[in-house]
Parts: sequence; structure tokens; C-alpha cells
Amino acid sequence: MTQLAERSRTRRWQGPVVGIVAVACLVGISVFAPGIFSDPLPTRLQDGLTLSLSVLIEALPFVMLGVVLSIVMQVWVPSGVIERIMPRAAWARRAVLSLVGMVIPVCECGNVPFARGLMMRGVGPADTLAFLVAAPIVNPIVIITTHQAFGFDDGILIARLAGGYLIANLVGWLYSRHPDPQALLTGRFAQTCETASHDHGSRAARTIAQFVVELRAVMPALVIGSAIAGAVQVLVPRSLLVAIGSNPVLSIVAMVLLAITVAICSNVDAFFALSFAATFSPGSLVAFLLVGPVVDLKMMALMRTTYTTRVIAGIVAVVILAAVAIGIGVNLVV
Repeated sequence: MTQLAERSRTRRWQGPVVGIVAVACLVGISVFAPGIFSDPLPTRLQDGLTLSLSVLIEALPFVMLGVVLSIVMQVWVPSGVIERIMPRAAWARRAVLSLVGMVIPVCECGNVPFARGLMMRGVGPADTLAFLVAAPIVNPIVIITTHQAFGFDDGILIARLAGGYLIANLVGWLYSRHPDPQALLTGRFAQTCETASHDHGSRAARTIAQFVVELRAVMPALVIGSAIAGAVQVLVPRSLLVAIGSNPVLSIVAMVLLAITVAICSNVDAFFALSFAATFSPGSLVAFLLVGPVVDLKMMALMRTTYTTRVIAGIVAVVILAAVAIGIGVNLVV
């Protein structure tokens, strides 16, 4: 118990340290190689602060909604309901969980607390990953906004929905093969699950306690992720990405990198991608719309509250490789 707590405290500082080092490196590049930027460093730092705050403010309502839904799942849903609803077969259970996002109108930020609530009620880590990867893409608001932005042109909407669903089930299947599912989780979250399973107080008391636990878990990660996303956007020249937009393969790589760094809410990212439609290939736009909701900087910081760094690295690799393959396929078809 002591060793687990010590490891949890050590890992708690890894995110802030990595974020500070990354921002310091980017600032160093900006100071010693100022010629690659059009605006002076103070202006870009001010823009970075504005962008960080905008990402934070945009995500905060959905995080709060996700926390509320998580508490409803943990405290107020009667015991045994989830077990009766979910299919017994593992593949069918993941297939159903991948579609749960269609009835939960929150973006990726709110899905993390909800996924934590599912695991506290006994849903396996791999099964929950299927929900976590699919929900930001198949939720109703994302479907509507993507249709408003692109309609059915070039198959972007269909490729996003089908691709997101397939990637989610691929990730869930891969991690379902892990011999020790609990090893996928951070020590701190494992302790939280253990504490929740033995908490038999009144529902009101448990609601308040769990609300505090969830906010303490996700809010620091959200702030750190937003800060890193804002810093990267102003300290990495976007012209480098836009310059290669005409190449069918490099444009996909550029949009994947852009998706990771800009950290735009999945409910509105289709309109951001639309601004690149004139210069970037349809496949690169699909890759952007698949990668951003799952593995942008903000989302990775939030997932780190629950899953280990190794698991997140694996998710990032699988999502990016699958999104690139789907993007190339779209370019070949249209």
C-alpha cells in the first residue's frame, strides 16, 4: 500500500514536469531561432495564454457534465443494472459500449470522468477504452456539426464515423488481450476504485465525496493539457504544416500533428478542419477528425489521470497509424 501510494505521488508530478520541459524547449527554440516566426516572442506568449484559456473555458462545461454523469453512474444507478444490460460476449460488449456515446452529448473532456465512473462500477479497462475512443466521434453533436461542415462530400462524415468506431473496437480488442487488466490503470486510480467499492455511506455523502475526488483528478490535468496545447500552437510555426498540405501523404501527417496540438473540442473541430479543405486532401481532413478527439494534448493529459503512460503511448500509436491508413484509403477512393 505504501509503495503504491509512493509511486502514485511520483507519477502525479510527471505530467507537470513534462509539460514545463516541453514549453521551455519551445521557448528556447523561439529565443535562439527567432527568424522562423513572424511575430515577436511576447506577442506569441500572450496569444498562447489566450489560446490556453479558450481551450480551458471551452472544455470546462463538458468536464463538469462528465463528472456529473460519472457520479450518477457510480452512486445513483442501482447495482447490477449495467451487468444486466451489457452483452456477455466481450466483443459484443465493446461493440455496444462504442455506441454509448451516441446518447451522451459531451465532448472528449467529459467522457474521461464518465469512463472512470464505468470502471468504478466494474466495467473492465479495455471495454471502457472502446467507449472512450469512440464516444468523442460518434456522439450526436459531433455527427450534426460534421454534417453541417461537410455534408456527405468526399465521404468525410461516413469515414469519420465508421473509422472512429473501428478504431475504438481495435483499441479495445488489443488491450483486452492484456494478461493483467488492472496493470493498465494508474496506482492512484486503482486506489480510488478500491475506496469507492468499500464506501457504503449515504448517497448524498458519497455524491459530494466523489465530486471532490473527480475534480481533483481531472482539473489539474485539464489545466496542464490546455496550457501545453496553447503553448505549442504559438511556439510551433503553423506555416510548416500548411506548406506541405498539397502532398497527399505529407498532408495527412501535417493534419495529424495539427490535430494533436490544437486541442479543439470534437463538437466544433469539423468547422476548424473545413478551413483547410481548399488546400488539404479529404483523407488528411478525415485523419484530423479521427486523431484530434482521441489523442490531442488535452485528452492525453486527462487520460493520464486513469491510464498509465505506456497504455496512452500505445493508444496514440494505434490511433495515429489507423487514422493515417484510413486517410490514405479515402484519398485513393475519392
